[in-house]
Amino acid sequence: MVHKKLTLPTKACAACRRPFAWRKKWARDWDSVKFCSDRCRAQGRSAAAR
Repeated sequence: MVHKKLTLPTKACAACRRPFAWRKKWARDWDSVKFCSDRCRAQGRSAAAR
């Protein structure tokens, strides 16, 4: 069976607004994932602190 990455759910990053796809490591808390990377998470937190 072939796995198609096009069928994975996607979200827009809260910091950079780029779309990012579901990852297995986010399976338990996909609803709470807001950022696509550690860099965006750090940027998002610093922007919110201003």
